[in-house]
Amino acid sequence: ACSSSWRPRQPRAASSFSSSGGGPADLGLLPRLRHSPSSAGRIAGGAPPPPVRARDSRAECAGPRSSAGHVGVNLEGENRALEMSSTVPKSSNIFWHDCPVGKTDRQNLLKQKGCVVWITGLSGSGKSTLACTLGRELHTRGKLAYVLDGDNLRHGLNKDLGFAAEDRAENIRRVGEVAKLFADAGLVCIASFISPYRRDRESCRALLSDGSFIEVFLNMSLELCEARDPKGLYKLARAGKIKGFTGIDDPYEAPLNCEIEIKEVDGVCPSPSDMATQVITYLEEKGFLHE
Repeated sequence: ACSSSWRPRQPRAASSFSSSGGGPADLGLLPRLRHSPSSAGRIAGGAPPPPVRARDSRAECAGPRSSAGHVGVNLEGENRALEMSSTVPKSSNIFWHDCPVGKTDRQNLLKQKGCVVWITGLSGSGKSTLACTLGRELHTRGKLAYVLDGDNLRHGLNKDLGFAAEDRAENIRRVGEVAKLFADAGLVCIASFISPYRRDRESCRALLSDGSFIEVFLNMSLELCEARDPKGLYKLARAGKIKGFTGIDDPYEAPLNCEIEIKEVDGVCPSPSDMATQVITYLEEKGFLHE
């Protein structure tokens, strides 16, 4: 069990959860490529990506861009666009428009710092419950937060996506971009997604290079999650009625270096209040809830 609200992120051996073993090959962070629409924003498929540098070095996702062929390009604006975008758009004739009110202004108004609390774990590990409890606790403290829930977004923004590997990747890519906008608005964005593939989560982390991406791993065993099975999905997966279900016939790749890890205690999931308290303590100690 976790003895404190947070712990230093230390590298540990890779691990994955899947009752069938096996899983995707090495899932490294795919960097942004210049003018490559076929690879823009897609993390699944394609040539093997280069290895990810140590997080402390803050791996750069975008190489230098040339303004050749563009007449009157504002290099400062283009650099700003690079900072705020994760993919190369399919059209080169678009430009970033800055507004006079920036992230710092919004944060000062709200008396908090924008960030993304990314909750990941197996189905049934308590992600949505933690997200809603955390959102309520922050609201009680007068802090503005918004919950992005995996199921909820599949009713709208991601209703055109299934659960194949490429659809999962696109699902998380879209969520990462939306979460980044919420953080830029000065909100505490609470994203609750299984997000089983490590590379997808690392791509979302790369969108927020200022340390405002906080990965919360609900490290609950498959046995515990399957015993809880609040939606009855494990039962359907075991019966073969759901294919590609995380933990059964599709792997879950556990975080290697998350900010917060919450474990089960004696085979029981901690209470939502206890889990939320751990996250809030971390946010307070790191200055995200400053007055």
